[in-house]
Amino acid sequence: MKSNFYYKLGAPSRITPTYNHKKTTTKMKPNLCVETKGKLLENDETEPVSPTGQYFNSKSLSISILAILESEVPIDDSSATTLLQDLFLPISPRFSSIMISNPTGEKQWKRVQVNLQDHIKVPTFSNNLSNQSYDNEFDQYLTKISMNPLPKDKPLWEIHILKYPTTKAAGHLIFKLHHALGDGYSLMGALLSCVKRADNPFLPLTFQSTRVSTQQVQKNNNNGGFMRLMVMGRRTLSMIYRGFSDFGSFLRSSYTVDDKTPIRSGNASLGFHPVKIFTLAFSLDQIKLIKTNLGTKVNDAISGIIFLGTRLYMQSTHTKFNKSRSTVTVLYNTRNIGGYMSVEEMMNADTKIWGNKFSYLQILLPELTNKNCSNPLDFVYEARKLIARYKNSPAVYLTAQYLDIVRRFRGSEAIAENIHSRLTKSSMGITNMIGPAEQVTLANHPIKGMYFMCTGIPKSLTITIMSYTQTLRIAVGVEKGFIDSQRLESCFMNAFEMIYEAATKS
Repeated sequence: MKSNFYYKLGAPSRITPTYNHKKTTTKMKPNLCVETKGKLLENDETEPVSPTGQYFNSKSLSISILAILESEVPIDDSSATTLLQDLFLPISPRFSSIMISNPTGEKQWKRVQVNLQDHIKVPTFSNNLSNQSYDNEFDQYLTKISMNPLPKDKPLWEIHILKYPTTKAAGHLIFKLHHALGDGYSLMGALLSCVKRADNPFLPLTFQSTRVSTQQVQKNNNNGGFMRLMVMGRRTLSMIYRGFSDFGSFLRSSYTVDDKTPIRSGNASLGFHPVKIFTLAFSLDQIKLIKTNLGTKVNDAISGIIFLGTRLYMQSTHTKFNKSRSTVTVLYNTRNIGGYMSVEEMMNADTKIWGNKFSYLQILLPELTNKNCSNPLDFVYEARKLIARYKNSPAVYLTAQYLDIVRRFRGSEAIAENIHSRLTKSSMGITNMIGPAEQVTLANHPIKGMYFMCTGIPKSLTITIMSYTQTLRIAVGVEKGFIDSQRLESCFMNAFEMIYEAATKS
């Protein structure tokens, strides 16, 4: 099975709204452990919560995803209730369900009647402020909702409609979705089912393909059969060895703690501590130019920029942090598919695609030395080496199997505590998604930009990456009062300029 560094996804045939889903449920009459404000639907069925869904909604962890859409025009929310009822809720039964426990303690999804007014939040700010002032209001509001847990007596999602103009948009739509509902792939598929292409709503959305070209496949097939088998055999043995080696590193990470540095405070309350979120925007054409000139990939280029920018920030505090032990938690999509599927395809697939289908590993953040400071491209090459090593590592699946075995013997709460402990011991987290190549509209509102952020993660530094049209958007969540967001942003921009200048001259 093939895995990808981050959520690296290709182009689907089409993404369309869907309303009918295949039910894979079990009839049960659970003893409700949550009093719900929504009315339980009579004679309905329950469905077991996946193991990962239980980890992410536990005593130790409560992780959500914020999907932020920037509207090009002022937002009219008069049809919000109708659109959510007719378009959003039918996408998945999860959006109309609460999480309950049966008498044996197993968590189940239970369908309820949704009161949409409980899920629509329209904040009120002061009137007639400047766009810059509304920037501050928006930032504070984003910090607030990133901290507030979703109520457990209602379905685990909210939509926040901010009608005030900022320097970046005429208004904002923020979807807050609990990670127990699904991972980035599932929730991105759901979001894309609600939008249409701005240029032609009847055409399907397209995405940058990550598949190998037909010409390259033919070229590989034309190589000698015996030599091809020898190479495949050597690669297979090497992959098996690396897989067990990487899995051993994963087991050791339970006992290894990163150094306390300017990007890791070691604060025990992380995940419930205020977070400052800011974004940077890069031209995809410039990133692709770096990729082409260096013979690498887009992921290599952007990872090199992030790694170098992070080390520059650490160095700006003290040079002793140039070689400190700092690890990066990298999320892997484990679906054996080449692109997005429609929600209907996800729900009806033989092996269910909807949900949380990912694993994670930790890699060392490259050190900053005099050599690679004078040649910043070394960070891109190091990123390429790390990505190539872990991209197809069996350790991803060994890790998933290990967690499942431990869960069966010790329970979901024990795994949630284990994951929380591992996350607090590493320095930063990073993941990404590929967005539409064309501008989209949501309820006739042209979307100017979009990005996402994972909240509730016990880390001082979390980075998410998303492409949309011809822009690559990096969202950075930092521990408020610990990391200097302005200085970190400046270091990332400096890293980009250093790598771009060196790449265009090479």
